[in-house]
Amino acid sequence: MRRLTPAATLATTLLAALAGVVDALAFQSLGGFFASFMSGNSTRLGIGLADGWSGAAATAAALLLAFVCGTMLGTIAGAAATERLGAARRPEAVMGVVTLLLACGAALSGFVPITLAMLPLAAAMGAQNGVVAPGGEVRIGLTYMTGTLVRIGQRLARRLLGEKEAPGLRRELLLWLGFVAGVVAGALWWHWLGLAALWVAAAASAALTMLVARVTLD
Repeated sequence: MRRLTPAATLATTLLAALAGVVDALAFQSLGGFFASFMSGNSTRLGIGLADGWSGAAATAAALLLAFVCGTMLGTIAGAAATERLGAARRPEAVMGVVTLLLACGAALSGFVPITLAMLPLAAAMGAQNGVVAPGGEVRIGLTYMTGTLVRIGQRLARRLLGEKEAPGLRRELLLWLGFVAGVVAGALWWHWLGLAALWVAAAASAALTMLVARVTLD
């Protein structure tokens, strides 16, 4: 896997932080459901099904479906941008979709039940994983940290076993720390601003879209 430049490493870390912000806002809004952590939502779905089809199961299922649809939308947008504008514009196009979805969720939050307003956030997180996806395949998971923590553990073990050529930990640690920092920021914004914090997340996404347009990620 090709090493990322320092600028690209910073961009991916900030994208992971954005995912943390959005996940925290969804978690606080929905009382224990997620916008990016689909393993958690899958667990909530399974528990809800075990109890009989419940409101919790329906919420989890809707978020899972929104995430998958967002992933499809981001992939389609990236492919269209690559075909018409060139591969260098693909990440920027995907982030444009992410920003629009986050703004949609923020706008809906004042008019519809909160669960419905959170669905565009889950779709945005699905789309965001396509930012670093050369050839249409995700290269770096920007909205989920389980794989990142697995790689950290594996690489630490390889170092302990004396493998001198083991890959470094810097990128994975920065991704994880960025995500956690984003969760902290999102939780604080929620306490200070309530649902208005969704607009802050959309503005942050717009700023990251401009950054991504100037950085080589693939």
